[in-house]
Amino acid sequence: MKQITVPDLYCPFQTKINKHVDVLEDYALEWVLRFNLLAHKSSYQRFSKAKFFLLAAGTYPSCQLEELKIANDLLSWLFIWDDQCDLSDLRKQPELLKGFHNRFLEILNGEELTNQDVPLAHALSNLRHRILERGNTKWFHHFVRSFKGYFQGCVEEATNRAQGVIPDIDTYMVIRILAGGVEPVIELIEFCDHLMIPDFLREQDIVKNLKLIANKVLCWGNDIFSAFREMADGDVHNLVLVLHYQQKLPLEQAMKRAVEIHDQDVLTMMNLEASIPTFGEKEDAELAKYISGLHSWISANLDWCAQTTRYQTTEKLKVIKS
Repeated sequence: MKQITVPDLYCPFQTKINKHVDVLEDYALEWVLRFNLLAHKSSYQRFSKAKFFLLAAGTYPSCQLEELKIANDLLSWLFIWDDQCDLSDLRKQPELLKGFHNRFLEILNGEELTNQDVPLAHALSNLRHRILERGNTKWFHHFVRSFKGYFQGCVEEATNRAQGVIPDIDTYMVIRILAGGVEPVIELIEFCDHLMIPDFLREQDIVKNLKLIANKVLCWGNDIFSAFREMADGDVHNLVLVLHYQQKLPLEQAMKRAVEIHDQDVLTMMNLEASIPTFGEKEDAELAKYISGLHSWISANLDWCAQTTRYQTTEKLKVIKS
């Protein structure tokens, strides 16, 4: 397969790195090892090389160390589970995935652990406890709800794989925005930066649209960097590959079209920001910090994608024990 260079992606936002990045690097493996989330040597090596701590330090550049550790551990959890959904035998077993997801949601909602729970459930319970120690329960409700969408998207991808379906572009985009796992980490912006976004502001169409477009930009960026790894894995859930297979575009042209979609969404986001009305001095200040958090995610994610080994290797994983 001819390797195509990833074109430059438009990003007008500056990446800032959290001052605790060196401490986080030393800490990065501690939590996943404590909960036995990297049971195999290959998983450990894969995780170590991916350098998720750099992503956490760039996406939450202003938060304090304990919040940063929680963010890092949440990212680790999401990436580890995402690999199970994409690279293990679970990738084509939507009903099995639903069972795991239902249990994970029970854990997030406060159900007690049992000796039947897998390590990922124990790790998720730990995250819940630490987040609630430092966050508020009202925000946590929104955080848990974001997981429901993520889990739904993962099941829809598994259903497509099991049925041999290549989704059309519109269907794919809907699924990808869910399955990308972006919504939980966007919700975490409020937690990490101690923001208080009131409900009336959260429900404003312009705020919801900003969040949605940021989600799209992040998903398309990841798709562009991971296209060739996912093609090698035999997956089709990727913007470049859907354009290639469904619209019969040559790979290089599909890549260019995906870049155009990404760049246009960035411009749409910037135009939307320019039209934000005033909601009040305090609310405007909180919203400005939130939007800065979205910018940090977009810029840091592109920087990380360009340097991580995560999208350069393929590996078949063992399914976690049910």
